[in-house]
Amino acid sequence: MEDVLDVYERPYDAKTPVVCVDETCKEIHADVREPIAARPATDEKPGAPAREDFEYLRHGSASIFMIYEPLTGRCHAESSEHRTREDYARIVRYICDNMFPDAEKIVLVQDNLNTHTIGSLYHTFEPEEARRLARRLEIHYTPKHGSWLNMAEIALRLLCNQCLARRFPSREELARQVNAWTERNRQSPMKTDWRFTTADARIKLKRLYPILEAPSTT
Repeated sequence: MEDVLDVYERPYDAKTPVVCVDETCKEIHADVREPIAARPATDEKPGAPAREDFEYLRHGSASIFMIYEPLTGRCHAESSEHRTREDYARIVRYICDNMFPDAEKIVLVQDNLNTHTIGSLYHTFEPEEARRLARRLEIHYTPKHGSWLNMAEIALRLLCNQCLARRFPSREELARQVNAWTERNRQSPMKTDWRFTTADARIKLKRLYPILEAPSTT
């Protein structure tokens, strides 16, 4: 935990950007019946909220990756059909070659999913390419049960509230909306004012630290 918190205290440096990565899953559901749109209130009738039938057609699911640079507010979200080693490796290469091509070292904060490893790069790419990408990364993992320390979760929560809180009939429509959200973020980045420090953790999360007994003097 303190390792990640120390990373968040680093000043901004374009040559060593701090980047958070996280992912979530979205079910693909199509409507069985046409939803009823919301009705505004008038002098004659009260308004009514939008309504949709509880039945739906399930068309699988999709994974959504979130790349977030908290000190600049820069976000990139994209959807993928699966959550595999190849998908993670492709995201890492996008970070290195498209988002931060001039960075000397990319400080990557992520959780401990089994696909979030350097091994996924070697599983996906030729050894030379995998090593090229790995050399550019400085990886910091959030602890088990501590994924809330990953600031990409904040960006994912905003994406879910602003864009994903409805049904999507296809992966193509989901991807289109996620791309539109990402483009809007480019126009208006969202920085995070992170104030939880190592000193705070030692007070507020004292129960997580080991209790050391003073050595006996007898």
